[in-house]
Amino acid sequence: MAVRSDATARKQRDTETGEAEYLKLLGDRIREARARRGMTRKILARDSGVSERYLAQLEAGHGNISIMLLRHIAEAMGLPLTDLVREEPDRPVELTLLIQTLGRLSPKELVQARKLLTEAFGAAVRSERRDRIALIGLRGAGKSTLGAALAKEYGVPYIELDREIERESGTSLSEVFDLYGQAAYRRYERRALEAVLERYDRAIIATGGSIVSEPATFDLLLSACFTVWLTATPEEHMARVVAQGDYRPMADNEEAMEDLRRILDGRSALYAKADATVETSGKSVEQSLSELRGAVAG
Repeated sequence: MAVRSDATARKQRDTETGEAEYLKLLGDRIREARARRGMTRKILARDSGVSERYLAQLEAGHGNISIMLLRHIAEAMGLPLTDLVREEPDRPVELTLLIQTLGRLSPKELVQARKLLTEAFGAAVRSERRDRIALIGLRGAGKSTLGAALAKEYGVPYIELDREIERESGTSLSEVFDLYGQAAYRRYERRALEAVLERYDRAIIATGGSIVSEPATFDLLLSACFTVWLTATPEEHMARVVAQGDYRPMADNEEAMEDLRRILDGRSALYAKADATVETSGKSVEQSLSELRGAVAG
């Protein structure tokens, strides 16, 4: 009970700290956006319908605000609401303009634009990406087994991102989900990945199966690592997890296999963004390792 109480108190402190940091970021962003547009606080108050006193509190990082009032402020400054509320630091102007340009393209044109950007700028980082190999895919694909074996062959560190998340959060993954929720897990996952990339120039990294579900984190992984999708049939995924002694996928869920297929179907297009794919179904560890070795070398 004491452990649970301590964890709950830590969660409360982390939540309060996160909220304070976000309000300060929001206040700074509004003040800077107003200044760039040459708007005084009085003018912004008039145009947005939000009192000048309230704007002062907000810009100082002390005021909470409803989404509708924030929308009025964004409209008064001619900004998309998303530019104010996002948690990431402000983008460079060039990136903002590029995003606006890409936003006007059709899906087919976006494919071509990505190809052109990759051809123009991908070579500069290709060799560096090759030094970090990241394995993605669902549980049971062989990421841990093959990743550890490949790291031993190459003489580089083997990193399980889940363990780094536990180190970052100071608790187990199950506790992170139980106490803090999915959003907190995603934040810890991003921090853990950033720390790994900063610490290791060369490494084999086994990621969590859901890392592809967080666009910013997955994009960071793709840009900094040579990624390999280890894939298997749903039946083999399930059989391997159960063979490892983890019966949770089957617990109280008669539709576990259907759920697994649905997850795999939903993520396949994201997993396919990897630099290479290795099918591990019906193969021995040695056979899969040989194919992984070839994929990385090629």
